[in-house]
Amino acid sequence: MAYRLNDQKYYNNRELSWLMFNYRVVQEAIDPNNPLLERLKFLAITSSNLDEFIMVRVAGLKDQVKMNYHEPDTKTQLTPRQQLEGIGKLNRENSRVQYEYYHKLMGELERYNIYFKHPHELPQSMQEKLEDLFDTEIYPSLTPLGIDAYRPFPKLKNKKINIFVDLSNDLGDQTAIVQLPTVIKRFYEMKDGVNTYYILTEDIIETHIEKLFTGYRIDRTFPFRITRNADLTIHEEGAADLLIEIERFLKERTRGAAVRLEIDISKNHTINGSFLKHELDLHEEDIYKYDGPLDLTFLFELCSKLKEQLPHLVYQPFVPQEPKFLGSENIYDKALEEDIFFHHPFESFEPIVDFMKEAAEDPDVLAIKQTLYRVSSDSPIIEALKLAAENNKQVTVLVELKARFDEENNVQWAKELEDAGCHVIYGMHYLKTHSKITLVVKRVKGKIVRYVHLGTGNYNDSTAKQYTDMGIITTNPEIGIDAINFFNYLSGYSLKPEYNALHVAPFEIRDLFGESIDTEIGHHKEHGNGYIFAKMNSLTDKKVINKLLQASQEGVKVDLVIRGICCLKPGIEGVSDNIRVISIVGRFLEHSRIYYFYHNGEEKMYLSSADMMTRNMIKRVEILFPINDPQIVKEIKSINRLYLMDNIKAREQKSDGTYEYVENSYEAISAQDELMRRAESYGREQQVQKENQLLLKVKNRFKKRK
Repeated sequence: MAYRLNDQKYYNNRELSWLMFNYRVVQEAIDPNNPLLERLKFLAITSSNLDEFIMVRVAGLKDQVKMNYHEPDTKTQLTPRQQLEGIGKLNRENSRVQYEYYHKLMGELERYNIYFKHPHELPQSMQEKLEDLFDTEIYPSLTPLGIDAYRPFPKLKNKKINIFVDLSNDLGDQTAIVQLPTVIKRFYEMKDGVNTYYILTEDIIETHIEKLFTGYRIDRTFPFRITRNADLTIHEEGAADLLIEIERFLKERTRGAAVRLEIDISKNHTINGSFLKHELDLHEEDIYKYDGPLDLTFLFELCSKLKEQLPHLVYQPFVPQEPKFLGSENIYDKALEEDIFFHHPFESFEPIVDFMKEAAEDPDVLAIKQTLYRVSSDSPIIEALKLAAENNKQVTVLVELKARFDEENNVQWAKELEDAGCHVIYGMHYLKTHSKITLVVKRVKGKIVRYVHLGTGNYNDSTAKQYTDMGIITTNPEIGIDAINFFNYLSGYSLKPEYNALHVAPFEIRDLFGESIDTEIGHHKEHGNGYIFAKMNSLTDKKVINKLLQASQEGVKVDLVIRGICCLKPGIEGVSDNIRVISIVGRFLEHSRIYYFYHNGEEKMYLSSADMMTRNMIKRVEILFPINDPQIVKEIKSINRLYLMDNIKAREQKSDGTYEYVENSYEAISAQDELMRRAESYGREQQVQKENQLLLKVKNRFKKRK
């Protein structure tokens, strides 16, 4: 068959596809089936997501334009300039909807006697209290920055809110900027009987700003915010110490070039920001004007404050359950018998923490080796590693210093681990180590046993409650040997090893995908039953996409569950009409990566830390690992079916690249809700079993007494 694969109509642009994903996050704020405070949090998530996108992806495109780089991308043939134009158009529409629902949802809060008000809208007695609060708490921390021949335009901080001030006196017009210090709150709370009022700090400052400029008339004020380029290069070549280079890089990133200017025009719709545009060397398309407050991430804090007061306006609490494949058994004893499967957050992350704690304290444990990419601020994993080193175990930890926006935290963790006696390595030259692997070497009955944990998500007890991830603990000898070789490869000088069971990027994972798709095509030609399932965060790699298109054209059925970016367009007749693309955005962040090939009944199931993205498969150290236990394969297939049945949170991509909510013949079903229900049901069964066992022990004791 002649494959037609180079037509740009078969692909979605990566950046525009990401913006479509961010709109699906906005849709969760629109969805009336979500509790009110959760809907507000989705607006905050949208803003947080967009900040990173602007700082990295948009900044990178703007750099290309500045350097007169006009080569189109390989899939959609859009130049950097065309991509920026498309981003501007789509992002402005996303932002319009986001702010439309911000006002609607804040209006709904008023039904619960909660009001976001401007100081002028408060009762007179409250205005006086607010002025006193300004004088005592806010005013002392403010520094007005005049701009003239002697005082140049200041280097304003990335993502911080500022107030622009036009002022004048008898000598003429002047310009100044007031920065909101990071040490003061973003909003203040005041109560009046049953009513609770919240007032944004920038509104309080604007109301009393004349106190900062005595002798001047205040002609105009407005809040603004700058987003700077964070897509800077870490200079690994020649760095005597990567730790020092990362610290230098962090300082440099705060001073990156401005790439976006946001202006709050809610009080004055005529503001154009021309002065700021000139000073920041921006263009009109870089300016975003919002009819509402800047940086909606403050809604995270607001919702956190309100959830105790309004518990019915948040998701009903869910307690992660005991892992089905572990129950209440000891994790080390169970792993000697069979592989253990974990599915977070439906199943608790605590057994992984216990796995580390027990290793730290067990005198039979000789060594612990682990990769860390992102960990929580108060990590029990870090504490276990430090304790293990203090207990004279050989502890080797790879802390990936280049984990974007976690560099500062990871520098601190690296120093703490080194101080505790751990051997710390910082990653590999020009590659990010994104693998999730732990090796515990233990003496059991006189023999050395290698316990290996492999996962799709970070060793982060906090995000494990919010992200869907999978993992296994195994004592499989081949995987154990591979783990030893993997860590030796990271920590020493050696050629990349030949692995028995693991597939390790760079290159190996993409090669496996290509070979597996070819094999599936071959089976389909012979048996007519070809099937591929893949779940991931993003699909961007053109080589893999082309392989999937070839499989579709040969008749192989392909189901893709992709949360975010998808550069493949499904449903195009004769090209991708056997491919279905589903995206699920819900209560939990879909983060697990699952790859399944039917192979005429000789099923191959893999989990991985890697997406089908070029950067993951070529520019990172990633691990893809097989699921060998038939019962675990069966369990994961059952989970996969749920995602394909979802008709509440699932959206399906159409052949033009747009997404629509799934409609199918199943009864209403949300995959995440069903997985919570199943976990709780299993948890209740386990509790009944424990109670029955306890009751049986009591009865036996009673019989013995008789």
